[in-house]
Amino acid sequence: MLRIRQKLGKYRIERRLGSGGFANVYAARDTIEGLRVALKIPHASIVDDKVLEQLRNEIRMCIRLEHPNILPLRFAGFYEDEFIISLPLGDETLQERLSRRMSLEVSLDLGLQILEAVACAHRQKVIHCDIKPENLILFPGNRLKLADFGIARVAQRTLQGGGTGTVGYMAPEQAMGRPSYRADVFSIGLILCRMYSGKWPEYPFDWPTPGHRRLRTNLQADLIEVIRRALELNPRKRFRDADQMLNVFRPAMRRT
Repeated sequence: MLRIRQKLGKYRIERRLGSGGFANVYAARDTIEGLRVALKIPHASIVDDKVLEQLRNEIRMCIRLEHPNILPLRFAGFYEDEFIISLPLGDETLQERLSRRMSLEVSLDLGLQILEAVACAHRQKVIHCDIKPENLILFPGNRLKLADFGIARVAQRTLQGGGTGTVGYMAPEQAMGRPSYRADVFSIGLILCRMYSGKWPEYPFDWPTPGHRRLRTNLQADLIEVIRRALELNPRKRFRDADQMLNVFRPAMRRT
């Protein structure tokens, strides 16, 4: 653990944001550029040569994903034997935002931003594999950015020795080790369902999901159909990728 006000290269630690099996995350200040950042520091005990090579490959992939709704990497490398991943520091996660009331206008706009981010990745042949509210970061003006491309996959492979994803947010086939664009679509469907109905769908993800009455109150039928199709248990019945889902979601959102 790093101490408050401890210096790590050009970064000064301000507070710890969280800790998991793979890494600690800190809020810090870049003392050269004067910016506040989030530092993700993988635990030294699990960062061996194999994990470092995986991280390098994933980080190179992430750099290709330039989009207003994708969280960019500011820095990745070693400082004083610590491997550091530096990212812009947001205000809160979507998970935190969901604990408070949200207007339909805001929630529709956030849904559109999620799809814009994932559609960009899918056009670049990149599957996220771990789309969940904790990986969706909010910035001023309700600007949403999708985080943890690649880094989440390395963490999951390192800790679990194979599969990727977070239980409760992923498609059934992904839980069995078959991630795909359609699995990302399923995860988006879960998040949209939660935002618009107020309740999380739970396995076995039967339709209609809990909160369906609220969906019918808030949304037009064609937008409800977009969510239903995204949550199909048979992957072949879903949208083939987030780009196709986006093209259907956008006009349905306008009508709602």
